[in-house]
Amino acid sequence: MVKELIIDSTPTGVTIALIEDKHLVELHKEHINNNYAVGDIYLGRIKKIMPGLNAAFVDVGYEKDAFLHYFDLGPQVQSLIKLTKIKRNGTVNGTLLDNFKLEADINKAGKISEIVSKNLILPVQIAKEPISTKGPRLSSDLSIAGRYIVLVPFSNVISISKKIKSNTERNRLKKIIESIKPKNFGVIIRTVSEGKGVTELQKDLLDSVSKWENFTKKLPDAEPSKRVWGEMDRTSTLIRDILSTDFANVYVNDANLFEDIRSYVHEISPEMEKIVKHYKHKEPIFEHFGVEKQIKNGFGKTVNLAGGAYLVVEHTEALHVIDVNSGNRTASKENQEENALQVNKEAAKEIARQLRLRDMGGIVVIDFIDMHKPTNRKMLFDYLRDLMLLDRAKHTILPPSKFGLVQITRQRVRPEMNIVTVEKCPTCDGTGEIKASIVLMDDIESNLTYILQEQNEKNITLCVHPYIEAFIKKGFISLQWKWFFKFGQRIKIRSVSSYNLTEFHFLSSKDEEIKL
Repeated sequence: MVKELIIDSTPTGVTIALIEDKHLVELHKEHINNNYAVGDIYLGRIKKIMPGLNAAFVDVGYEKDAFLHYFDLGPQVQSLIKLTKIKRNGTVNGTLLDNFKLEADINKAGKISEIVSKNLILPVQIAKEPISTKGPRLSSDLSIAGRYIVLVPFSNVISISKKIKSNTERNRLKKIIESIKPKNFGVIIRTVSEGKGVTELQKDLLDSVSKWENFTKKLPDAEPSKRVWGEMDRTSTLIRDILSTDFANVYVNDANLFEDIRSYVHEISPEMEKIVKHYKHKEPIFEHFGVEKQIKNGFGKTVNLAGGAYLVVEHTEALHVIDVNSGNRTASKENQEENALQVNKEAAKEIARQLRLRDMGGIVVIDFIDMHKPTNRKMLFDYLRDLMLLDRAKHTILPPSKFGLVQITRQRVRPEMNIVTVEKCPTCDGTGEIKASIVLMDDIESNLTYILQEQNEKNITLCVHPYIEAFIKKGFISLQWKWFFKFGQRIKIRSVSSYNLTEFHFLSSKDEEIKL
């Protein structure tokens, strides 16, 4: 399987597309100043104890208080509370835990009111980003993720990913980590560490320890409800977690981000630095690689499949429902069962992709086409389970019920990716009333006059639908040339196929949109 990352950087944020064998399978958006990202550590203040829920609401600076359940406190929360107090009192200067006496683990069936109290200051880590009307979900069982290992303070346990099957390899990795890990730190060995040597593992461990030291140095002066330590940006985090020898290319359209990513890849995997490439063409990067078209096809209520079948995807507050329809595929009675199996397998492949692409979480109910043979139902279940092995989110799949329904629970830590694929009417802009199309050029020209003569902007770009671009550039003395003679400078014209017919925007010399 050949994988590629296409990274589109704009002034408002970064969009990352993961491509597998030319198919878009994941789409991630990171906005500038994205607070409350998974992994960030905040200095929380307990606002309210809820004995009935065995949970607490915590102020982390978000508009709604964050949620901390007893089960998310972590067994060594008493040690964390103790460290926080002595750090903020200034009684300990060290950053590691060599001389720190660990407290006893808390009772698994205990009450949260026995552990925390109102106004207690406690470092908490974002476990789930704010979703819909809910605030962030928190954990005080802190961990710091590296490429090959995850560092867990206040523990001495070494855990190994279950995906590493070889006992010899598991024992080798455990012995290496035992010999290099600091005292009172536990380590989770990640799947990608398989086959790695002492040097790589030690470097990653030292990097994670360094992050812990940065966190503890900031702790004494940190303000309650503020972020103390932040995860890497979404781009670096994604590269850290999924970069493998399967990757052929990482394309980036921004020069600064390209340098940052290349430096990071050189740090974690020097031999793969050459796959990071700077995209320099004028055409938008997602259009050039066909990502924009796949986004428009992949989202929306109806998803068409290659064989004529289609999916209908419905979202509710509590769950997602996917209905499989055979569409115009017909079959005689003799091979109806075989036809249903074929359509269901085709649908299962697309559903596995859709779950990753939209990052759908919670409960997903799939209504496959009915099949009467138990062997076919089992074959479909096994096929779907194998496809879902590529999904990094934790999930559970139940076998088809007698009604043909398959239920999936999938981990949700971020808001679902939702992209509007329907467009406003290009003539009425959704109002039901239209402006005479003959005045479109007048509108553009009056805006040009304002931007160039009153705001004194230079080197601007006009972004329009391809049809309008053709109209502006047509003829020996085109509109573009007329504007050059009128304003004394050349206006660049850029076509954007995702715009509706009468939509236009102006970009500054820095490619930032000029607000009108």
